[in-house]
Amino acid sequence: MSSSVLSRQIQQFYDSSSGLWEQVWGEHMHHGYYGPDGKKSVERRQAQIDLIEELLRWTSLQLTTQILETNVSTFLDIGCGIGGSTLYLAEKFQAAGMGITLSPVQVARAKERAREFGLEPSASSPKRSADFLVADALDMPFADESFDLVWSLESGEHMPDKQKFLQECYRVLKKDGIFILATWCHRPTDGAELSPAEQKHLQQIYDVYYLPYVISLPEYEAIARSCNFQNISVTDWSTAVAPFWNVVIGSAFNPAAIFALLRSGWPTIKGALALGLMSRGYQSGLIRYGVLCARK
Repeated sequence: MSSSVLSRQIQQFYDSSSGLWEQVWGEHMHHGYYGPDGKKSVERRQAQIDLIEELLRWTSLQLTTQILETNVSTFLDIGCGIGGSTLYLAEKFQAAGMGITLSPVQVARAKERAREFGLEPSASSPKRSADFLVADALDMPFADESFDLVWSLESGEHMPDKQKFLQECYRVLKKDGIFILATWCHRPTDGAELSPAEQKHLQQIYDVYYLPYVISLPEYEAIARSCNFQNISVTDWSTAVAPFWNVVIGSAFNPAAIFALLRSGWPTIKGALALGLMSRGYQSGLIRYGVLCARK
């Protein structure tokens, strides 16, 4: 499949499904964090905020710096959805955030939410704002060294060229800037290649969620090194986030969500019906949640 066809499919999927996902997942269209052992009892949307905060805390520990003290005045949120993380970070850092996605529907909703939160870019408040743009992460319309922080929360799995993706992240990041990546992975394959059953399971996930492929966390680390990122750290949070899928399954099948699901079209219905694929993937150890941070 060509990159342009895949991009169009991803755009159409999120154009049609984002309204439902906002209703089911909330404004943060990503996993939640349930403590290192995955047993922390926390409301789902709070768990999604906890994931953001834990990513910042962990990165600060790995890079031996408080991110808030590194003067993050500009940041990029790649695969921003409807702006959940962008708005949260803009408020937290009192910074100018830019979110990009392939979906015009998501951009329109994110801009609307920025206005609701008083974060729409304006001449009177240029440093505390969030703007959004339809853009391809493999060919971003930004100058070299534009951002203090590049943030990618569960978008790497959609990238048809992981090498080019990380190269672009490196290019737009300022010298000494911070890169944070959290993404769906498959298990490491050192000494044990993926079995036919595992490959079939992954292909089913690819087909439903319009993913070209996923790779292992060690492969992401190797790509980051080849892109000349420095001070690279990685960790596996699969146990910490795995409960999220069962929580989503439970919330997706109430009467209101089912009605919205039926109105949103077949691709979205397939995505909802396939939630169990992710849950079972975590249970078997095939699906992993990889986290990486680095400096330029």
